[in-house]
Amino acid sequence: MEQSELLKTKYLAILIVIIISIFIGLFMIFLNRIFGPKRPYSLKLTPYECGIPSTEDTWERFNVKFYIVAIVFVIFDVEAVFLYPWAVVYKKLGIFALVEMYLFIFILLIGYFYALGKNVFNWTKE
Repeated sequence: MEQSELLKTKYLAILIVIIISIFIGLFMIFLNRIFGPKRPYSLKLTPYECGIPSTEDTWERFNVKFYIVAIVFVIFDVEAVFLYPWAVVYKKLGIFALVEMYLFIFILLIGYFYALGKNVFNWTKE
């Protein structure tokens, strides 16, 4: 088989699954539009937060710490994603990979201690 033919047959199943998934999602939305209950009223259409009617402007600014904590969470989540495959093939990789992983963890610890120094994890108001 030619290389392009091999790729076509290899990824045809993935393409079919993607198309079927999109079709099922759109079909469910279509069925909801047709058969779903349509009883809008003024209280139902008002914006609310956790079941409590909002009393202030909903476009208020959030503290930057929320975003920083989210970024720190993503960084440590990515660290876990990189650590697992490394641990699986650790014996095959040798000492060079061990040194690289210690360097990787050290760089992440620098970021963690920087965030601690900036008092990012303190949730009390300033």
